[in-house]
Amino acid sequence: MEKGSVKEIDFYSDALQEELKLLIYIPPNFTPLVKHSVLIASDGRDYFQLGRIPRLADELHNDYEIENLIIVGVPYKNAKDRQRKYIATGDLFEAYTRFLAHELVPYLDEEFPTLQMGQGRGLIGDSMAATISLLTALKYPNLFGKVIMQSPYVDDYTMEATRNFTQVDALSIYHIAGKREDQVVTTDKTIKDFITPNRQLHALMKENGYDVFYEEFDGNHTWKYWQPDLRRALVENFS
Repeated sequence: MEKGSVKEIDFYSDALQEELKLLIYIPPNFTPLVKHSVLIASDGRDYFQLGRIPRLADELHNDYEIENLIIVGVPYKNAKDRQRKYIATGDLFEAYTRFLAHELVPYLDEEFPTLQMGQGRGLIGDSMAATISLLTALKYPNLFGKVIMQSPYVDDYTMEATRNFTQVDALSIYHIAGKREDQVVTTDKTIKDFITPNRQLHALMKENGYDVFYEEFDGNHTWKYWQPDLRRALVENFS
């Protein structure tokens, strides 16, 4: 099997005022003469290690199941860092969305042969990383045309942003959640019901005319279920 490569890039963000270590997957047989789609993963290191997304992408590229795809992982520092960046109440939430849209996208478009259009860019995340992926796409629908959400954390802000969004034709949403996610232990050690708000979010999206794929899996809020789903998620969005 032809294998791609993973580069680690030190990237300084003015918006966040910090240096980030980006993980960038380059597909096998990469050539700058061919345009590539881009998928950006918050919880980036988790997607590269627990999700094993480079190996999966290698398989899908070798079997011609997906188009030419560059995958970028944006890691977090710790649990507190996730909360500061990934949910609307976090003090770095706005800065993180600006980083994705105004710093990371221009960098990738300059460094790599990308399609440079919304439908050629996707955002992916699990839990709170899924939340920031959706909210960023709602804010910048012309930059990000695809969103893959694995068991997103859904709060009132997320529901309101989804309700008020009018450019529904610009986005393609892939959304999964676990039937047994009714008692999720969060990073701050509280227990939350994830599945009910996920169902409410899906109902709202359907009612408002979003292009959305939705499925509930028989499982809970862990990588044991998100990792096997990635194959379908990539094929659905990038075939």
